[in-house]
Amino acid sequence: MRLTKKKTDPSARERILAAAEELFAESGFDATPTSKIAARAGVPKGLVHYYFQRKPDLLGALVERLPDEHIETAGVVVPGDVAASLRRLVAELDARMRASYLLSHLLWREADTHTAVRDALQARFGTVVDQVRAVIMAASTGSLPVAAVDTASGLLALAVSYRHSVARHGVSEDVASSETMDREVDFVAGALTGPSAPAPLAQ
Repeated sequence: MRLTKKKTDPSARERILAAAEELFAESGFDATPTSKIAARAGVPKGLVHYYFQRKPDLLGALVERLPDEHIETAGVVVPGDVAASLRRLVAELDARMRASYLLSHLLWREADTHTAVRDALQARFGTVVDQVRAVIMAASTGSLPVAAVDTASGLLALAVSYRHSVARHGVSEDVASSETMDREVDFVAGALTGPSAPAPLAQ
């Protein structure tokens, strides 16, 4: 009866995931046995395999613990000001990443060898590209060439994703500063809307 209770205890699953996150970050995925995860979580080793049949399943579950990166366009757009709108979007994305420095770094590190993690992170990158594109289109006052918007969205999303991929828990100074990111945002916005920007599409 006690074993059944433990198996259905949602807090046990959370303890296992928290322990896995800490240990994978400390020693790496391959060097961390499930027995060590069980010991850190304070559960029997069999319970780890009950919730996660294979060790890579733990990585899949950890991906789901990343903060939601979907941001409502209307909440960040400053009509007529692409640069200000993009700065607000980047600030929101950074705030969510700061809530999970350790997990973000861990998953980026394991993406090279675990397809499920790589696929999940690529999907999240696609979400960022789509959000940048939506913000640019909503903030711009005229019709911008689709190719230029797509290029700008991809470049800015790459810059944001790079910063997040090299982030370390509790250390933000070594990553590109917000001032540096402001320059990148201004460059992208200026390329789209400045004097030398691509001509708007003909109506």
